[in-house]
Parts: sequence; C-alpha cells; structure tokens
Amino acid sequence: MAATTTPAAASISAGAGSNGGAEDRVLATAQQIVKSLNTPKEVREDMMLIFSSFDNRLSNIKTVMTDQNDALLARLEAAETVIHRWDGGNDSSRHSSSSSGNHHRSSSFSLSFDGSPDEATEFLSAVDEIISLLVDLSSENKPDMVDRADSALQMAMSLLEDEFRRILIRNTVPLDAERLYGSMRRVTLSFADGDVTEDFENFGLVANGDGDGSGSGSRRRLFHERGGSIGCDLWVDLINPTAVEDLKEIAERMIRAGYEKECVQVYSTVRRDALDECLMILDVEKLSIEEVHKIDWKSMDEKMRKWIQAMKITVRVLLAGEKKLCDEIFDGSETSKEVCFNETTKSCVMQLLNFGEAVAIGKRSSEKLFRILDMYDALANVSQTLEVMVTDAFVCKETKDVLDALGDAARGTFVEFENNVRNETSKKPTINGEVHPMIRYVMNYMKLIVDYAATLNSLLENDESDGLSTDDDGTEEMSPLAKRMLRLITCLESNLEEKSKLYEDGGLQYVFLMNNIYYVVQKVKDSELGKLLGDDWVRKRRGQIRQYATGYLRASWSKVLAALRDESMGGGSSGSPSYGQRSNSSSSASKMALKERFKGFNASFEELYRLQTAWKVPDPQLREELRISIQEKVIPAYRAFFGRNKSQLEGGRHAGKYIKYTPDDLESYLPDLFEGNQMVIHPRRKSS
Repeated sequence: MAATTTPAAASISAGAGSNGGAEDRVLATAQQIVKSLNTPKEVREDMMLIFSSFDNRLSNIKTVMTDQNDALLARLEAAETVIHRWDGGNDSSRHSSSSSGNHHRSSSFSLSFDGSPDEATEFLSAVDEIISLLVDLSSENKPDMVDRADSALQMAMSLLEDEFRRILIRNTVPLDAERLYGSMRRVTLSFADGDVTEDFENFGLVANGDGDGSGSGSRRRLFHERGGSIGCDLWVDLINPTAVEDLKEIAERMIRAGYEKECVQVYSTVRRDALDECLMILDVEKLSIEEVHKIDWKSMDEKMRKWIQAMKITVRVLLAGEKKLCDEIFDGSETSKEVCFNETTKSCVMQLLNFGEAVAIGKRSSEKLFRILDMYDALANVSQTLEVMVTDAFVCKETKDVLDALGDAARGTFVEFENNVRNETSKKPTINGEVHPMIRYVMNYMKLIVDYAATLNSLLENDESDGLSTDDDGTEEMSPLAKRMLRLITCLESNLEEKSKLYEDGGLQYVFLMNNIYYVVQKVKDSELGKLLGDDWVRKRRGQIRQYATGYLRASWSKVLAALRDESMGGGSSGSPSYGQRSNSSSSASKMALKERFKGFNASFEELYRLQTAWKVPDPQLREELRISIQEKVIPAYRAFFGRNKSQLEGGRHAGKYIKYTPDDLESYLPDLFEGNQMVIHPRRKSS
C-alpha cells in the first residue's frame, strides 16, 4: 500500500529543488509554518487570511487545506468501515470457524470471511491505512481524528490478537513421539555370559549370580540401555507451514502498531502450553523435588530414561524448531525474536532442569550411577546448543548449575560404589566354591563403567583418592579412571583372600580363588578394562591362577599320593619319593600292609570324588585344565604303583576288595569332578 505524502515531506521536497512551480513551493511553505505553530483552528484561519493579503498566490490556501482534511477523513472512514464490518458483521462466522475441528484452509483469514481471501487482504490493508494515517496525523493538530484512528486501531489489534491466537492453536501440529523414538539410535549395554542379578544386601542393591538356581533372592538380568542419539537432520513441523506466513503478516502489523508486547505474550502463552503438552507426550511429568525423592527405584529408573530422551528431543528438535518459528514470524524485530523464544521455552526447559536437580541431590546408591551419567552426558551434549539459543541469564545459569550438580552426583555415586566394595564383609561363602555374587556384580558393573570412561575421566580428574593402595608399578601414566579400576580390583582380590578363609577345606579355598580370579581376568580381557589395566596385569593374574592350581593339588591330593609312596610302608631310603618302585623294606612287606595301602588310597580317592564332584568350576576351560593337572599328577603315580603291586594280591582271597580301580577306571572318573553335582563311586566288584 502506498503511503500518503505529508505536508512536511512536501515542504522538504520542494525546498530540495523539486520540479513543482514557485506557487506550489510558496503554498507548501505557508502550510508548514501554520502547522508548526500548533495554534487553534480559528487562529490558523486568521493567519491564512493574513498570508493571502501578502501574496495572491496564497489566496486558495484555505481550500487546499480543507481538501487535504477531507482526504484524511475519507481514508479514516474507509478503514473504519472495513474494521467495523469484520468486527461486527462476521463475528458469528469467526467464532463458528474457531470452534471447528477442520484444519483445511486456503487462508487463515478466509475462515472468518466466509472463505474469501480478498476480505482478509482488505482487512489487512485497512490496518495498514490506519497505521499510516496515525503517522500522517502525528504532524497535524486533529485530536478528534487521532482519537478515532486510535480507537479503530485498538479494535483492529484486538481482532488480530484473537486471530493470531486462533491460528496458533488451530495449526499446532501434535508431536509424534513414536516417530522421534524410532529415529533415535539406541545403545544397549548388557552381558552375553548369561549373568543375572540377585538381591545383595551388602550393597543395598543387586549383585550377580549364575542362572543355575544357586543363591537366593529374586533374579533379573543386569541390563542397561543407554539413550539413543538424534541425527542432526531430524526435524518436525511444530506449526502447519501454511499458517506461518499469515502469522508473520499479523505479527508485523501488531509490532508496527506498537502492540509488540501483546503479540509476543499471545505467542508465548500458546506455544508454552504446546511445549508443555509435548513434554507430557514424552512422558515427562511435572514433579516437585519431594515427589521425586519418594519414587521407588524401578519407577525412577524409567523416569530418568525418559528424561534423557526428552532432553535430547526438546533441545535438538523442539527448541530448534521453536527458534526457527520465532525467527520467521518475528522477522522484522530482533527484540521480539529473543523475548518470544525465551518466554516460550523457559517453562519447558526449567521443568526438565528441576527434575535433573532433584535427581542430583537425591540419595546416592550404586544402582543409580549409569542413569545419572546418562543424564549428565545428555545435558552436557545439548548445553552448548541451549546456551546459543536461550539468552535468558537465569536459564543459562540453572543449566550450568544442574550440569555441575549431576557431575557431583555421578562422582559421589562412584565413590559410594568404591566404598561398598571396600567395606563388603559378608561371611556367607558360596556353597561349592564358585564365583561369589559380589565378584560377578562388581566386575559387570565395572564393565559398564568403562563405557563412560571419557565422562568419568573428566569428573575424576581432580578427585583422586588415596584410599586404596596397590603394588603395581606404572600407575602414574594411567588415566584417573584406570587408577580407580586398578584399585578396585586390588581391593576385590584382598576381599577374596579373606572370603576363601571361610572354607575349612584347603582344596576348596584354592578352587574358590581360582574361580574368582579367573572370572575377573576373563572380564578384564574381554572388555575395555583390558586396555585400561594392560597386558602385564593380565599376565600376572594368570600366573597367580597357576599358583592357586598348584596349591589345590597339594592341599587335596597329597594324602592320596602319600598312600602310593614306598615310605608309607615304613623304611625306605631318604630323598625324593618314588611311586611303584620297591625299596628293600617294601619287598619284605607283608601282603596285609599292601592291602592297607590300596585300601587307604581307595578311601581317599572315593572321598575326594564325593566332595569334588559337588564343587563347581563354571568355566569349561578352567575346569578342563584343572582335571588335566590332576590326571598328570595322580594317574601316572597310581599306574606305577598299580603295575608293581597288583600281582602280589591277584589270585588271593577278596583281591577285588582292595584292587578296586584300574588306572583307566580312575581316569574315567575325573570328568565328573567340578560339575557341581555330588556323586558317589559304585565300582565294579572284582572277582576273587
């Protein structure tokens, strides 16, 4: 729409050397002088008469000014007619269309003008005319006309405000949470070794056991699913794109008319409610700190998981979309863009931050660590983006404070876990020497911890603890997390040494130590823990396992092997014992003594078989290696003894009572050991 040239502008133009005649310039100058004096109407008319007496060229000045007044009045009346017609004549039509559920449109204003886009254009043109008139009248002394124009403008702004609100509400696009979740890449952390968890009172949480029915408590798989990441190209329409241009047209006029505050308030209120509804769709509830602290862990874990997803979606998708909308709709005002975005998003962001704060200051327990770390990472990853978009100082400070609080909570929870490991002093041994539930829990927990190495290294960098010492060299070059992992495992090893003493059987003590250290080594070797602790650590622990195996053979089989030594019959030369070679004393031993030796061996072997078939070595490789070591130690000794002495008893009465097993028989029984199922030997009776 073309703006009307004001008299002042005409005067300036004439003074600058326009092509108008001298008469026009004189006339314009006279008009400008009269206006600038800002005198009453009667005085101005008298001044015109005086001017006209000086120069005949000013004789028609009164007529010209009257014509201009009439023109201004005509423009005002025409604009008023349009505005009043839309306010009154189409009121029922507008309200009817506002309540309709039909989202189809050719023009937003056409819904209020019986489907005629021309009427919407006419109304906007009338608004433009009123705004232009008020500019023109600002240099005129026409208070009545100014009041009429102001009244018409107020009416127009009220109508536009209602229409602005209606378009925003009707064209809000519901959030499709399923589509967003489907586009997120999920990262699942769990364990392939079949470990499940059981109640473990010493940790106040859960620990791992095998799925074979041993142990007690309700069992569930140790499982942790990290939140998915959102692609940079993910985008959703928050407002129907066809409505954006109409919203922009209305906002532009309201701002130009001085109704910027009202426009921003309407937009912020509607879009704030829409964002609150988005959080509800994302299953984020508005909870007080007290309510959060009363939630049980299972429910809390789910709420924390949903919060993580919601934080990513809110910043990367919703706030980014909201920022784009504000920039498009309020394109003509940088201030409106900033204020509108801050006011629209503040409630949504603060709701998320309040939950994060409640979690951060809540009671610390080891089971919460991974969710807290996920929350910390989620907020850390979007905080920079959030800071760029949101300029509200309070929100920016709260974001930083909550991030710091979550970091403190993660660090404190990790220390809590360390203390739990250090102070774990349960006196109940596993029944058959297998892996202790505490070891399973801690090692699987540590495997998960390593996945957060980057985050924990930054959080622990200036929080080194000297509470645990280690004999390992080279720790100075390790990362903060690697040092803590090494200290934890060292603490575990000391704990295992103490727990092994709960077994009365020396052989079972070594089996327990072998099982647990072997389990620790496998967990380290097969995960990122191996990179943290290094190959030297693994080699040392494997050597330790071999020492335990040697200790087991000595503790369990020495008595059995003693029955096969020649010294057991009394006499014999000093030096290393020999198996199956007759000494001078043995050659003269009575058959009765030889029977006792067979009998003693049989009883010892049968007792070991009964006990050690009940012992459990879960790992197949370790179990087989242990059987092989027994076979290499016991079978050759028995074979030599059996070969040298069986002829002395064969053919005698009840020979089968003493020579119950051949070397091959013994070898066939060894695979039954360490299976966790107690068995008793029922040997075949030898004929006398």
